[in-house]
Amino acid sequence: MRLLRLLLATALAVPTLLAAPAIADLPDCGVKPANAAAAAATTTVWIAGDSTVANPSSGTTCPVGWGAQFDPLFNSDVVVNNLAIGGRSIQTWLYEGNVTSTIGSDGECVLSSTAYSSRWQQVLNGIKAGDYLFIQFGINDGSATCPRHVGTSRYQSLMTYMANTAKAKGANPVLLTAVAAITCSGSTAVKNRGFVTQTQAAASATGSPLIDLQTLSVNHYNAVKLCPNNGDYNSGLVGQYFCADHTHFEAYGALQIARLITGALRSQNIPLAAYLL
Repeated sequence: MRLLRLLLATALAVPTLLAAPAIADLPDCGVKPANAAAAAATTTVWIAGDSTVANPSSGTTCPVGWGAQFDPLFNSDVVVNNLAIGGRSIQTWLYEGNVTSTIGSDGECVLSSTAYSSRWQQVLNGIKAGDYLFIQFGINDGSATCPRHVGTSRYQSLMTYMANTAKAKGANPVLLTAVAAITCSGSTAVKNRGFVTQTQAAASATGSPLIDLQTLSVNHYNAVKLCPNNGDYNSGLVGQYFCADHTHFEAYGALQIARLITGALRSQNIPLAAYLL
């Protein structure tokens, strides 16, 4: 009798087993693995700039650019790729190694080749629709000598080109005037960077948001009363903000500048603000 019940149970189970599809044959119903979904949703913020923006060099604590402090201010849907590097003008950043020390008849540094730098090529290869490109130059560009020298018209042309290239790929350029160093006129911090008009013009020509970081930074310096000071950039609140050169930032100062930018994202209703913590 026990054997008969076992045979009946086995016979009843066989159709069910045969009818069950293999795991590989199950429809996916459009559901992706969690990691694939996260990768598809990630927005990359690409940053082009100079030492006031760049990540610190290995083993050093100063300078720290604001770009190094940007990523922690966003949620996990945003990844920051900071390609800023010290000592560059907009032209040497774009054409690294191909900007000569010769000034041509047009007053611009002569290019030995129009091949792009590996940094810009990385942007061209990787930027996608929905990403952002932040561009801040205007500090080294005012050099009188090549290869860093860039004239005002050339500067505006190159910034316009970078913004339009990002837009052509469905990405969102954000142009920034150069962050200010700390320069005091008595008890008042004052502006000290050029290429502001050209940055504004490039933003207007391309329909790109403009963050006037020079004005924001100077207003902030005045709000926290970094002036007057005795020129000692190693102590007090000024020492917390700046390296011993009044231009480059300690980590604390870089974070305050990064927060000025995220504040502008919110106040100017730039959609990237939706990802801020």
